[in-house]
Amino acid sequence: MASGKNTSNILDSSTLKRIRVSPGSDIKLKNYDPGWTLRHELKTGSEEEVKEQGKKLLQQNLHRLEKAQELLYASGTHALLIVLQAMDAGGKDGTIKHVVSGVNPQGCHVTSFKEPSAEELQHDFLWRQAKAAPARGQIGIFNRSHYEEVLITKVHPELIGNQHLGSAKLDEKFWNKRYQDINAFEKHLVRSGTVILKFFLHLSKEAQKERFMERLEDPRKYWKFSLKDIAERKHWKSYARAYEEAINATSTDWAPWYIIPSDHKWSARVLVAEVIGDAIESLHLKYPELTADQQRLRKKAKAELKSER
Repeated sequence: MASGKNTSNILDSSTLKRIRVSPGSDIKLKNYDPGWTLRHELKTGSEEEVKEQGKKLLQQNLHRLEKAQELLYASGTHALLIVLQAMDAGGKDGTIKHVVSGVNPQGCHVTSFKEPSAEELQHDFLWRQAKAAPARGQIGIFNRSHYEEVLITKVHPELIGNQHLGSAKLDEKFWNKRYQDINAFEKHLVRSGTVILKFFLHLSKEAQKERFMERLEDPRKYWKFSLKDIAERKHWKSYARAYEEAINATSTDWAPWYIIPSDHKWSARVLVAEVIGDAIESLHLKYPELTADQQRLRKKAKAELKSER
């Protein structure tokens, strides 16, 4: 969905192409450096200067996104769905906080998907995401998403037992059908006017350890820590494989995946904001034009206001 033209004039189309996964790809996460930053693109000196310029670019993108979101809201012809996936401590919450900080909250809704409820388990695995999909004119953000159903359930297949699927055999055919269902679901949303952007915040195991240590040492971050995070860390390789398989099977022309290097939060946030702003601008949205009757009523209202004493 993102266009090749980039109105920020700092990041060119080749930068976005680098992080976008082409349909039919066979990506391996080991070939994507999670510590890569925009240092070369920003063409500046020290680490501090790079970060400072990165902050300026993020602010520029936030202003750009604010204007684009107003047009999205006013036109009411499209919706935007942003899917955020990552390993634990990958930066999903921080990305949401910084990237959509300037948009009108009336036009933006964040849904964080936790373990499915008893009611949700009685329905198909896409039911709760379908209910949370954004309306036209809205930006919807999925903090985790339907992809958990081909990630955590693949690493922990025993969870499938809670989904009342009878004697379903969890073989390659089963997972391929889930990928097909996801692609069909997303294509349906796109046909209905929703732009879908999917971001995998690619964090290294070393950076995750550092962030976990921060949570254990900083009293302001104690609440973020869970022993479950340490238990899931032991399945790092299994999760990496599950992500590779899911991204390869579901990065499509209509709903692309972007692999965002996320060891450096400032760079990751700039990239996400850049992709989102570019995608909305590529729609070439305009403010709605008034019909003849609406123009007549506008002139009448204007005249009444002018005549007030």
